[in-house]
Amino acid sequence: MAENERELGWDDVIEKESSFTLLPAGEYDFTVKSFERQRHEGSEKIPPCWKAVLDIEISDGEQVATIKQNMYLHSRQEWKLCAFFLAIGLRKHGEPLKMNWPAVTGAHGRCKVGIRTWTGNDGSDRKSNQIEEFLEPVDTSFTPGKF
Repeated sequence: MAENERELGWDDVIEKESSFTLLPAGEYDFTVKSFERQRHEGSEKIPPCWKAVLDIEISDGEQVATIKQNMYLHSRQEWKLCAFFLAIGLRKHGEPLKMNWPAVTGAHGRCKVGIRTWTGNDGSDRKSNQIEEFLEPVDTSFTPGKF
């Protein structure tokens, strides 16, 4: 349970409304707000393995959305782990990397966000944001005499 979460009493006062925000598809800067180590019990696509569950905050300058992202620690998803660590600046192309999970919280990067559509339990159409791709940082370093 998150630090600010608690059980409510029958007579408690409530006021926090839904904070769900759906951002348009596009490229956004992101910040990793938190991560949790969990166990994936296996599915059709990924066998049992460890997973990092990331809370990734994305903003378009006016609205803020949080996307929950599962990062599976399995060889089938190694490419995605490499892309994530590259996006947050902890990995360089072509170099092996020992994943540094303690450095992930607070890290910044850029990603491509899409919109996922599905049918809810009540039969209604639902939408949410999903990260489609972690993007490589753009080198903005200045070298005198080069244009």
